[in-house]
Amino acid sequence: MNLRGIGQSATLAINERSKALRREGRKIYGMGLGQSPFPIPQSVVDSLKMHAHEKDYLHVQGLPALRTAVAEFHIRKDMVDIHPDNVLIGPGSKELMFLLQLVFYGEILLPSPSWVSYHPQAHILGRPVKFIHTTFENKWRLTARQLFETCAADRDDHRPRLIILNYPSNPDGGSYTSEELEEIAHIARQFNIILLSDEIYGQLHFAGEHVSVARFYPEGTIISSGLSKWCGAGGWRLGTFSFPPHLKWILEAMAAAASETYTSVSAPIQYAAIRAFKCGINIERYLWRVRKILQRLAEDCVAILQAGGIRVHMPDGAFYLFIDCGPMQEQLAARNILNSRDMCEQLLQDTGVAILPGSAFNRPAFELTARIATVNFDGAKALAKCETIPLDQPLPDNFTEMYCKEVLEGMRRLVKWVVQ
Repeated sequence: MNLRGIGQSATLAINERSKALRREGRKIYGMGLGQSPFPIPQSVVDSLKMHAHEKDYLHVQGLPALRTAVAEFHIRKDMVDIHPDNVLIGPGSKELMFLLQLVFYGEILLPSPSWVSYHPQAHILGRPVKFIHTTFENKWRLTARQLFETCAADRDDHRPRLIILNYPSNPDGGSYTSEELEEIAHIARQFNIILLSDEIYGQLHFAGEHVSVARFYPEGTIISSGLSKWCGAGGWRLGTFSFPPHLKWILEAMAAAASETYTSVSAPIQYAAIRAFKCGINIERYLWRVRKILQRLAEDCVAILQAGGIRVHMPDGAFYLFIDCGPMQEQLAARNILNSRDMCEQLLQDTGVAILPGSAFNRPAFELTARIATVNFDGAKALAKCETIPLDQPLPDNFTEMYCKEVLEGMRRLVKWVVQ
């Protein structure tokens, strides 16, 4: 284990910093922590209440009925063949990712930018990491050519490798087309790469058209999901890994490690999660409205940022924007702002807008990039209003100004500060 130089997760640290500044009386626009603003669907909450009395230790791999619900969820949503015996339930997908890297002795490939905890976990465990840097021009997406060139350069076609692919992505909300995923799958198969497909935001694809890479590389793909994002239940800490039969040995190793660490996930939460993964018409309506709100908000935020000269792509899902203030490099340098960390720190001090630097997502420090989590609004109120609007009707033009005002105000403050 190597904890030297490891601090608190950047997303959690910015959340605590924002809370501390609010206690001092500062007005803070909290767009650092990526926590769903929406309430948990009521049917799932009711299920938790109904099972609050459940107190027994459950199977380390997870409640059989829940594993069945998860398998059926992926069969129904992703059109991949998952067997309940090949599902592992954990206390959040983050813990499962850590256990995966614990039992996997090989190189970790990470597209950059990537979620803040992938690399620190590998560092703690002493696993070698190779970054594959994507570009703004490619919408921060990994290309099959990049993956091929990275693997071919090592001149070892069969060295153990694990690549983590997250889409819709944290930090930029971008996703992949079926054609792009099929090309990546072809390269992964060629080099015998294990692919961890982090699809925690899959159900928040704005068009409801998320495609899993497991459809094209079923024998080598582990699907990661959970309740934190699409179900709004981050604090419940329930994540899922679904394995192909060929990788059952990894599941068994992870379950063995789990049996000696967390034992099993909270029983009431596992029972309640069955309701979530079974979905049903009420949850599908909930997801439809959540996507509609997030898409409209993203469109309005992107319009504000681009009008101010900040480079940003329209996301495909989730609730993130990844901005590039490179065009303002000279103006920022004149204010002695030379890297993304300094940029975000000074922005917070001057405006109260809390976002995270691109360097926290494994981008070069000198690059003036940052992640914005567009979650600083009352999701319950926005959802309640959306429920009064027919599903086939667009949101009113003033919807985000009425129900997501602080997010838009944060965008305007950011633009004003950057271009001053």
